[in-house]
Amino acid sequence: MALTAETESRLYRSLRVASGAAAHFVALGFPAAVAVLARPGSSLFSWHPLLMALAFSFLMTEALLIFSPETSLLRSFSRKVRVGAHWALQLLALLCALLGLGIITYNKHLNGKAHFVTWHGLTGLLAVLYAGGQCAGGVLLLYPKLMKNWTLAKLKLYHATSGLVGYLLGCASLMLGMCSLWFTTTVTGASWYLAMLCPLVTSLVIMNQVSNAYLYRKRSQH
Repeated sequence: MALTAETESRLYRSLRVASGAAAHFVALGFPAAVAVLARPGSSLFSWHPLLMALAFSFLMTEALLIFSPETSLLRSFSRKVRVGAHWALQLLALLCALLGLGIITYNKHLNGKAHFVTWHGLTGLLAVLYAGGQCAGGVLLLYPKLMKNWTLAKLKLYHATSGLVGYLLGCASLMLGMCSLWFTTTVTGASWYLAMLCPLVTSLVIMNQVSNAYLYRKRSQH
């Protein structure tokens, strides 16, 4: 029997709620697992994986999910409150990423190792620099009059799209980090594959959220 439009809508909404809940769980669970593995404080390096996991898995994911109509933890609050929380989480994510980058750079200097010679290192550097540029670009949404030839709706769309690119870069950096010698000697077998799924899950949820926002904007124009 064919599904009615109302049933399909409810099913789709239920799937979005379930996937959003999974993203919240993964966003927090992955850094928690990394903290157990890295044992922050046991060495200078131990802070690097934790800070990067916090930046790109937890803080940045939550900063983007905060605008989800189904799964935002602040959906009952005004948009002004959600925008403020988004800014706070993004700035914290950038701070953690910068600290993580600074720590690994200094650690390599102490050990006489070359900087940014692996795909993980290069992607991580690009992700951190991109995050800084994205935060700077967000200022245009606070002061849209600076871009006289751009509507606020278009600025929001481009900010969300470029933010998705930056988020995917961060997730790619995390996944490449899980291919490093430190991670592969610590996590093996099915646990490694499960860990690799974490950034994939959150990436798919965030991509769906951004694509829905784009489709909603296109429909509202007609």
